[in-house]
Amino acid sequence: MKQEELKKILADISTQKLSPAKAFEILKTLPYEDLEFARIDHHRHLRSGLPEVIYCAGKSPKQVLTIVQKMLKARSDILATKLAPDVFKGLKRQLPAKASYHESSQTLVIRHKRKRETAGLIVVVTAGTSDIPVAEEAAITADLLGSRVEKIFDVGVAGIHRLLDKMDRLREARVVVAVAGMDGALASVVGGLVENPVIAVPTSVGYGASFNGVAALLTMLNSCAAGIATVNIDNGFGAGCMAHKINLLGEPEGER
Repeated sequence: MKQEELKKILADISTQKLSPAKAFEILKTLPYEDLEFARIDHHRHLRSGLPEVIYCAGKSPKQVLTIVQKMLKARSDILATKLAPDVFKGLKRQLPAKASYHESSQTLVIRHKRKRETAGLIVVVTAGTSDIPVAEEAAITADLLGSRVEKIFDVGVAGIHRLLDKMDRLREARVVVAVAGMDGALASVVGGLVENPVIAVPTSVGYGASFNGVAALLTMLNSCAAGIATVNIDNGFGAGCMAHKINLLGEPEGER
């Protein structure tokens, strides 16, 4: 539940458009709903500006479906991450028609509210095609939260001219998300070319000595380019959340 939604409920009670009993039905799951195996934090958006999100790895299909259904009942937008394709296929018939599944990033989105897009831009850029699933998770996350997002794929340092062709767009962004595996050099290159903040996302893409993304992570943590912050390996979701929060800082206060 967002602040504006709570304010509207209170205003509707005041003007008698909404009965106290109906308001109670809407609000009774706050601050969280206890399902024993999970405690759904319906109040999270009011505290942090970001809603509860379902991390599906390690959860049974039944648990995922139950959480989704409870969040829909609470009128929440749904973002489920790391939802394997076979699990989604088993759940598909029980989900609303407006449910959107992105197989590459393994994300499920069910948008309950009309999207209001920011004026500011987030650009998500990848070193290679194999980094796209993590980049898509970042882009889908930021998009659901309300940011305007563009994607530029496969512009890594093995052919740096491909990145240089896109510099105008990168410089127009409020924040850039740079996603790379292998040597992880893309974030440093982008950080050295733009004045806007860069969020570096190491991926587990690479040969043996990449150590499933540890090499890229260390490269990004050790970058000498200023203005780079690094999230964990394959954490597109975390990058999308941080990029959105940075992007909001440029919005007029009443629009945040």
